[in-house]
Amino acid sequence: MKIVVGIPAFNEEENIGEIITKVKEIANEVIVCNDNSTDSTKEIAEQMGAIVVNHERNLGYGGAIRTIFLKARELDADILVTMDGDGQHRIDDVNVVTKPILEKQLDVVIGSRFLEEDQKDIPKYRKVGIKAITKLANISLENPVTDSQSGFRAYSKQALEKINPSENGMGISNEILIKASKLKMKILEVPIKILYEGDTSTHNPISHGASVILSTLKFISIEHPLKFYGIPGAVFLGIGIIFMIMTIQGFSETRQILLSIAIISVGTILIGTILLMSSIILYSVVNIVKEQSSK
Repeated sequence: MKIVVGIPAFNEEENIGEIITKVKEIANEVIVCNDNSTDSTKEIAEQMGAIVVNHERNLGYGGAIRTIFLKARELDADILVTMDGDGQHRIDDVNVVTKPILEKQLDVVIGSRFLEEDQKDIPKYRKVGIKAITKLANISLENPVTDSQSGFRAYSKQALEKINPSENGMGISNEILIKASKLKMKILEVPIKILYEGDTSTHNPISHGASVILSTLKFISIEHPLKFYGIPGAVFLGIGIIFMIMTIQGFSETRQILLSIAIISVGTILIGTILLMSSIILYSVVNIVKEQSSK
């Protein structure tokens, strides 16, 4: 089995050399996607014998993961492991995430930070944010996970060939899981431990969270348009009808129209109608695209 480890890297000169050295002991190939770093990441990775793919401009985490997927396919990898280049992931856990694929023929294995009993090292703001984003992702997953934002994962050959990531931002983590679940792939989580020495994250937690939430909502709306737009649309339409009845009753009793209630009635009916129409149109478009792509 050809095991390839992919590392997205942006200005990781402090850690990348040591990571590559250790990973090469247990993997057949190491891919480093140099996301237009301004330090010596590229030179160090090349000197250490990694396959380095360079971006001419910074595409973000998602763009780097997409590049790693494409390069791993080119290398005909049997298993692709993705891990961060900031030194927080333990190299020994590569074996932990690959083992279920080797033994149980699974498709996606996630290294979860929340299956370990001891979680005291995880910063509280991260724990809250990750769990909130994971709950959102679980809406579209057949089997819920505990850590949808973990970048430490293993993918089978089938997953590598059939999943086509498109996001450039941090939302790619949820995108891959949603697409894998849609393809009926087997997803499993295994416990890993993250080495939090200070806060090595280069991402602003607020912008990171907002990016992931918006990206996840986009994919949920595409996969479940009737639920995403139709249910809120029906609620707004129902509220509008109730206020319309109140307006008509008020007029029949007093011969006066309560302007505030009438405005609410018209507004909510309009919003509800637009949402319901959007859900039907998007549902039809998505199904037409799926039919065309399956031919």
